Amino acid sequence: MTKIKFGTDGWRAIIADDFTVANVARVAEGTARWLLKQKASPEIILGHDCRFAGQLFCETVARVMCAMGVKTFLAKDFVSTPMISLGAVKMQKDLGIIITASHNPPEYNGFKLKGSYGGPLLPALVSEIEDLIPETCSLDYSKLELADFEGKGLLHYVDLETMYCDHVAAHFDLEAIRHSGLNLAYDAMYGAGQNVLKRLLPGLTFLHCDYNPSFMGQAPEPIHKNLGEFSNLIKSSGNIGSGLVTDGDADRLGFYDGKGNFVDSHHIILLLIHYLHKYKGLKGKVCIAFSTTPKVEKLCRHYGLEIETVKIGFKYIAEIMIKEDVLLGGEESGGIAIKGHIPERDGIWMGLTIWEFMAKSGKTLNDLIEEVYAIVGRFSFERNDLHIKEEIKQKVLANCKSGKYTSFGPYKVTRVEDLDGFKYFFENGDWLMIRASGTEPVLRTYAESSSKDSAFAILNTAREILLN
Repeated sequence: MTKIKFGTDGWRAIIADDFTVANVARVAEGTARWLLKQKASPEIILGHDCRFAGQLFCETVARVMCAMGVKTFLAKDFVSTPMISLGAVKMQKDLGIIITASHNPPEYNGFKLKGSYGGPLLPALVSEIEDLIPETCSLDYSKLELADFEGKGLLHYVDLETMYCDHVAAHFDLEAIRHSGLNLAYDAMYGAGQNVLKRLLPGLTFLHCDYNPSFMGQAPEPIHKNLGEFSNLIKSSGNIGSGLVTDGDADRLGFYDGKGNFVDSHHIILLLIHYLHKYKGLKGKVCIAFSTTPKVEKLCRHYGLEIETVKIGFKYIAEIMIKEDVLLGGEESGGIAIKGHIPERDGIWMGLTIWEFMAKSGKTLNDLIEEVYAIVGRFSFERNDLHIKEEIKQKVLANCKSGKYTSFGPYKVTRVEDLDGFKYFFENGDWLMIRASGTEPVLRTYAESSSKDSAFAILNTAREILLN
């Protein structure tokens, strides 16, 4: 058996290859061992998203946990990651576990760990669990019956979706959104958020809000190249003011304006800070991942807000959020958390915040973006994922480490930051970033410039240089 390692956000692997019932049972046993070291009678909250065999893997975890004496509160149906995290807080559980591979392709599944505070389990604690995962599970879990554990009081079923919907309804002015005259749309990408907005805002235009564990063969990642159908829906309707998209486990978001143009998470982060501070009077530190636009720092300087940049992986942001007064924590990949909620990415929560901003201000999304541009300047961000052989990827990373790249074609490098990946700044303030994915065999390249065309020009130049 291979050693199981947790990556940027949980353990993920291909179903029936490394992500097997046997390996899930191993991880469950290691997690149970860790819990029992923390306290005599630990309790967990457990669920799965819409991925293939989620229920099978989830029930395997439940069998192992209950057999080892860990009281388990199991979600009745598929749930989002934010539902598990919120449940850990509201029900005061020691740990949350969700079987999900988030935005990864359909052939993947995964295992995420959530702390009692409602966010990713801290990296040091995840390492402790990794060290306790046995080579094989010591239990004959296939012979264990969930009904027996339920009868003994070790297993309880919970309705996390209703808990989450009630929590959202208590924290948003949904009536303002409903009666704003805004026509809004939501694409769940066949993910675990598909039922929530049907319950809360049934008047929306819905897309891909039904159960399809194959995600129609596409990774449920809310980036523009995966969302052509949704973009075209908005364009063809002529009267949809904005569109929200969430990923497979509904912790990340994508956004669209009324013209069907993708609004990336950098702009969403800026809009949220602008709304929370200027319009709602909230304060606190802003914490962003290394791949996020420097425009956030400019906005924070304008508003006198403290800012901190951390490594990529929301667990690093969560670690600060649970210890300090944080207004917003956000990543380029669409994972954002804000004050007044849990220290967890939540795509639906962020989407509703923007829609509430639009409804209460009476302004379009583009009007609000122009308010931000007036402070930080106009910009465009683009990303290109290079699916390349491992040896080429390692060669590029070695070149980055050795300082080989002093320019990329006409783009002269003025300085480099290497907190997590390599961020190359150019003479006019544009930048390029190169980083290996923490969960997939991919080299990611990111660029920011004054326009979409010039950002793509940087990416295309970088691709030619990196792969030659």
